[in-house]
Amino acid sequence: MARRFMALLLAALLVLTAMAGIAEETSVSGTTAIGQVTQIDGSQITMRLGKLAEAASGGGGQPPEMPGDQAPTDGQPPEMPESEAPADGEAPGSEAPADGEAPGGAGQQPPMGGTPGFIAGEETLTFTITDATAIAVESASGTSDGSLADLAVDAIVRVVFGENETVASVTVLNLQAAMDVPGGFDGDAEPDNGDAATTIAEDGSYTGGTYTSTGDDENALRIDGATVRLDGVIIDKSGGASSSTEGGDFYGANAGLLALNGAQATLENITVFTSAQNGNGVFSYGQGTQVTIRNSAITTLNDNSGGLQTAGGGATLAENCTVETSGNSSAAIRSDRGGGTVDVDGGTYTTNGAGSPAVYSTAEISVANATLTANNSEAIVVEGRNSVELTDCAVSGNMTGAYMGDGSENIHNVMLYQSTSGDAAVGLSSFTMTGGSLTANAGDMFYITNTEAEITLTGVSLTNAADGALLRVEGNSASRGWGAAGQNGAQAVFNANSQLLAGDVIVDSISTLDFNLSGGSTFNGTIKIVENAQGGTAVDGNANVVIGEGCTWSLTGDCTVSTLENNGEIIFNGFTITLADGTVVSD
Repeated sequence: MARRFMALLLAALLVLTAMAGIAEETSVSGTTAIGQVTQIDGSQITMRLGKLAEAASGGGGQPPEMPGDQAPTDGQPPEMPESEAPADGEAPGSEAPADGEAPGGAGQQPPMGGTPGFIAGEETLTFTITDATAIAVESASGTSDGSLADLAVDAIVRVVFGENETVASVTVLNLQAAMDVPGGFDGDAEPDNGDAATTIAEDGSYTGGTYTSTGDDENALRIDGATVRLDGVIIDKSGGASSSTEGGDFYGANAGLLALNGAQATLENITVFTSAQNGNGVFSYGQGTQVTIRNSAITTLNDNSGGLQTAGGGATLAENCTVETSGNSSAAIRSDRGGGTVDVDGGTYTTNGAGSPAVYSTAEISVANATLTANNSEAIVVEGRNSVELTDCAVSGNMTGAYMGDGSENIHNVMLYQSTSGDAAVGLSSFTMTGGSLTANAGDMFYITNTEAEITLTGVSLTNAADGALLRVEGNSASRGWGAAGQNGAQAVFNANSQLLAGDVIVDSISTLDFNLSGGSTFNGTIKIVENAQGGTAVDGNANVVIGEGCTWSLTGDCTVSTLENNGEIIFNGFTITLADGTVVSD
């Protein structure tokens, strides 16, 4: 009897761990397979089953160090006009590998034969695409909606089967992201931070002057391993193409200013302007690197161009800065693969592009006494095992859903999620806000999906959008690769202390929520458990509510919860609360 081997993908980790034999008579409903397309006959697709190769970490999971430019030899401030040309045949900023060694060093060679990043098995599987199948395409800048035309022979795809062996979704994978290691998997080359028009690699202080760049994959100024103070300088990155979105997002290629290799950069009264794609304003990269920036202005115009960018374990400290971005995917305070720490005090941070929250966190980010405004995007995003902590900030968002289908799942103001792109580890996503104000101009105030999460609010002034819920905890369609449909709910804790809350709280049947009121908080609204839209198997304990002493819940409609602990007051207003055991609580 013929057998089919399917790669089972752990939904919580999105890491392929094994291939399991499934007989033809065995249902594939609710499973996920990885394979390489071998034949396309109309809507019928045949693929060779396999698994994604595991890349060697090479360093405890930290991103590999990036090559740096040579230090000046005369001890004088570097000249600013042009960078040194690379030697013939040498890629800018890279070193040739030793004889017999693949680029990227030992342990980073692609698997022998086939497609780098994919290990093919012997068996094949044929499935049929229907009008109900969601098709998505991964790229360096994210996941977008696709169509049958995006499936091609040799493409590596992830197929999620729904009920009755139907194909719920097909995602064309970008193996750079799928390898789930810092920098991804490029097969033939290690990650590269590009070149620099000017590099400072010796300790020193510099006042005034302009550093410019119009070169491809080139920083206007790079600080490489040195302790440097800059005062009153201008950084102008007014041109130059980016050859790799990953190189720009993860490693600082094409940024205005890049600090790396343990540099200690103090920037005061500087002005940064970029108009190139991947033109992040000020980029702190790598363990031991710290950028401190005060009383400075950063303006970026193009896509993938954050204001303050931190990745690879770097650190950024900012005081009283003015940052404005205009491109898509250009958060004002931004981090990416490898994370780090970011501390911001004072200043204004404004974004105008879609998919550009004021803060996007794959790091530990804290902001105090600042104004954070996203004019065409959600205000805050926390991805994976990372955090955002806000104190006495004025925050507002206005998500339009206009960028790469980012509104196809949900419109919201603050999102906590796991994308499974490899940019953030799986674990607890945390959002904490004390004092200040949080305004949603569109959609739900809070949205949590495909992750563990905790939200804690203390004395925050909330303004909800007219068309959204207060809190939505749900699975998603998986059309963007956020887990497997029907299995990608969230496990959330929501803590309100000395807080006034209003609106609906919605939890779907594959998610859980602990909803806690304390410190005299008041909640005017409903809590409801709804069926998962993708038909996933329900779990227990969907909504557990604790009303602390001195707290009040005033119902605005009938509610369903799993458990209720009332140490305060419930004002029913003629409505009821139905518990999981069927008990109906009323006046």
